[in-house]
Amino acid sequence: MLLLFETPAGYALFKVLDEDKVKEVDTLHTEFESVEKANKIVKLKAFHKFEDTTDALASATALLESKVSKGLKTFLKKSIVKKGLKDELAVMDSKLGGLLKEKLSIPCIYNASTQELMRGVRQQINNLIEGLNQADYTQMSLGLAHSLSRYKLKFSPDKVDTMIIQAIGLLDDLDKELNTYAMRLKEWYGWHFPELAKIVAENQMFAKAVQRMGTRVEAAALDFSDIMPEDLEEKMKDAAKVSMGTEISEEDVNHIHALCEQVVSLSEYRIQLFDYLQNRMQAIAPNLTVLVGELVGARLISHAGSLMNLAKQPASTVQILGAEKALFRALKTKHDTPKYGLIYHASLVGSTQPKHKGKISRVLAAKCALAIRVDALADGEDTTVGMEGRAKVEARVRQLEGGDFHIASSSEKQPSKIEKYVPGGKEASFNSASDSTLGVKKSKKRSADEADDTDSTKSKKKKSKDKDGKKRKKDAEGDVTKKKKKKKAKDGEEKDTKKKTKKKKKAKKEE
Repeated sequence: MLLLFETPAGYALFKVLDEDKVKEVDTLHTEFESVEKANKIVKLKAFHKFEDTTDALASATALLESKVSKGLKTFLKKSIVKKGLKDELAVMDSKLGGLLKEKLSIPCIYNASTQELMRGVRQQINNLIEGLNQADYTQMSLGLAHSLSRYKLKFSPDKVDTMIIQAIGLLDDLDKELNTYAMRLKEWYGWHFPELAKIVAENQMFAKAVQRMGTRVEAAALDFSDIMPEDLEEKMKDAAKVSMGTEISEEDVNHIHALCEQVVSLSEYRIQLFDYLQNRMQAIAPNLTVLVGELVGARLISHAGSLMNLAKQPASTVQILGAEKALFRALKTKHDTPKYGLIYHASLVGSTQPKHKGKISRVLAAKCALAIRVDALADGEDTTVGMEGRAKVEARVRQLEGGDFHIASSSEKQPSKIEKYVPGGKEASFNSASDSTLGVKKSKKRSADEADDTDSTKSKKKKSKDKDGKKRKKDAEGDVTKKKKKKKAKDGEEKDTKKKTKKKKKAKKEE
């Protein structure tokens, strides 16, 4: 019996020396406790070395998928088929054994004793194969494991949506922190210069202005032209002269200055992070970016978990992605389901009228579903799908808002022009000969008009028949009601006669 064993260095073919001991599954592991015992059970017959890591990866993936690689095929032909060996070949996978038997006519076995034999050979593999030391074997195993993991995960450094998920999450956290810090800074500095918050509304500009001037007294002597426009600078300096704020100490100014540095640094980092997110979205999901923008596209990917998960969702799910809470509440209370989720923040939906937002979000979600699948599964950065989808959504917006959205092609028929009637003009001239049908063949138009006339007469006949049928039904119903009334009248008369006869009989008895 022969044994096929795969290592990170290559394929090994062992000859089983003592088959009787191999059949004893329970005690087989004791035969591989030492090198001497292992050499009495198996002996290396042939070895096929892999050329490089790529060859090893191809062979490993073929074995995982239960396929016969080219290297394994040539190795077994050279070692078994050409030598005319008819021994059974022990393999680790039953599917692989079936393929070897079908393609190379090699009888293969796979059972419990084979598994135990493989386990024992793996334990003493460094001693059974000459020239293979433990350090090289470990390094080759690690390199092959990393390559195999990358292959399984379909790893590509240009298509890493994890970076987008982390970047958009950090961007949202930065926005929250910046708003908190800026609000705290305005409240804190408002005790000293309360008018500044109304004059300078932008957070970063406010922090830079406070950082430069410190106290409001120094504002008049400083230049703020690189921070804000001239009109705002003049308003700020005028307000600083007549401000009603309280005086603050130097220690307060130092702490406010430190907070200003935090706000400015976080604002600058947010700009860098947004640029990074734009570049990543252009590389990973260019068509989706064209349709909904970088931020909305990144939030859709983050909410779905990955670009591939988002590509598996239908358009109806993409439309309400992010509104799950409202959806389940509507289903529970049997109310109307939400029309949009995260896609509401897209510019195409936000720029439309409120009554059309639901329709546009549905159209946009359908185009987004196609664009996401192209981005996830196609190669390259072609944005034709996104551009065409955006053009169609914009045309739909113009249609709903009453604008011109369609350009008729040359093949389409133009509507007939209605001309004004002018008495005495060319339009008013009457040609009696044109009405004559004597000696003139019927044209196609005339036959079509006659066909229309026949169709109209048929429809009129049908309508008259339907009216006659309805009248008959009404008459029949009227007859039935008349008969019922007559029966009721007769029954009433009979009841009256019975009552009279009973009264007469009582009267006679009393007499």
